[in-house]
Amino acid sequence: MAELKKGSKKLINAWAFYDWANSVYTLTIASSIFPIFYSTLFVDKDELVSAFGFEMKQTVLISIITAFTFLVVAVSSPILSGIADYVGNKKSFMKFFCYMGGLGCMGLYWFNLDLIHTSLLFYFMGLLGYWGSLVFYNSYLPDIAFEEQQDSASAKGFSLGYIGSVLLLILNLGMVMFPEYFGFDISISEDIANSGNEMAITQATESAKNIAAVKAMKISFITVGLWWIGFSQYTFYVLPKGVSNGHKVTKEVLFNGFRELKAVWQELKGNLRLKRYLNAFFVFSMAVQTIMLMAVYFGEKEILWGSDSEKTVGLIVSILVIQLVAILGAILTSKASAKFGNIKTLIGVNAIWMLVCIYAFFMETPSQFYIAAGIVGLVMGGVQSLGRSTYSKFLPETEDTTSYFSFYDVAEKIGIVIGMLIFAIVDQVSSMRYAILFLFMFFLIGIVMLFRVPENKTS
Repeated sequence: MAELKKGSKKLINAWAFYDWANSVYTLTIASSIFPIFYSTLFVDKDELVSAFGFEMKQTVLISIITAFTFLVVAVSSPILSGIADYVGNKKSFMKFFCYMGGLGCMGLYWFNLDLIHTSLLFYFMGLLGYWGSLVFYNSYLPDIAFEEQQDSASAKGFSLGYIGSVLLLILNLGMVMFPEYFGFDISISEDIANSGNEMAITQATESAKNIAAVKAMKISFITVGLWWIGFSQYTFYVLPKGVSNGHKVTKEVLFNGFRELKAVWQELKGNLRLKRYLNAFFVFSMAVQTIMLMAVYFGEKEILWGSDSEKTVGLIVSILVIQLVAILGAILTSKASAKFGNIKTLIGVNAIWMLVCIYAFFMETPSQFYIAAGIVGLVMGGVQSLGRSTYSKFLPETEDTTSYFSFYDVAEKIGIVIGMLIFAIVDQVSSMRYAILFLFMFFLIGIVMLFRVPENKTS
């Protein structure tokens, strides 16, 4: 098709539609069903897991693998973005990571402790595919939208992502809660059914439903991969390939990305506003992403649920609450930024995150967890959307947007690596409650650093 002009509604919508496609990963795999499925593999929530020659807490293993994945993204994205910028084919790289992530999600169907290393490879592929594709997806924003359109375009992307992911999660939630209506077998043996022992029949039926629910969770991983790969095709069809320079990849090109990152770093010294904002973003994003990645694991281990079925439904419902409220949060934050400015709005959002950390340390009941979910949803969409668009608006006039967004993504990923490792260490030596409370300091430091960001461009 003919390449659409920058700022066109169709182009912006097609770009934003990738959020609809890939956000099912963050909701189903990273945030809800996979953490619940992972916990079902262990008889005791305090049971240790063996991997790579070590024994550790279940949540610590996931934290370490997650941190390692983000380290790989941080190291590889400069190389890949450098190649994409040189050759002019960043859409091809975006496709590669999309397909890797989708296949990784499908591979989680076979996740089990007997093949823990292979299972973790599929988890790694899904996480790497998601974040790797975002390097190139985010870099398209200044290419497809003018500065005055970028806040709304970014918010539209997140809103579409929340809506699309919620729709699929509702389907998956139905499969987990009512597996019998989706063709899963919940029958019990004839001996127990005919025994007349009501307690035995109830226990056997509950056990059959739990087994069917686990199978439904595994099927949900397949649906995520198909949804992600399938719906991304519209985005790939409409987005431009990139600015082709007719260059071919050589050995020298491999390290172009790092040279470009170094050049961006040098340019940051002359752009005080962008430099100080990026420093603040590095700090508060570290805490935000860590909380989002570990929230369901926290709810599964630290909240006093009445039963396993209540825990499963409660955790998934809380994630739905977060997603639905996040739609409103992204819209309200966009409006607030238009009235008060991006930096002041981000300061307010970070202050709310600080209160969430304190509240999470003390909460114990499901109702308290739901309240926290609502608050997190309100500020989650806002801080993600505004964080991305603020950086885009602060960029200098340049056609080399991929390098700048690669720098942004590397800073975010390194922050997540540090955040997840700190969380894992505190969790291993004490508990997840103290790990969450520790993140309070990052939001506080982030606020102090945001106050130091100049309102206007300055050197």
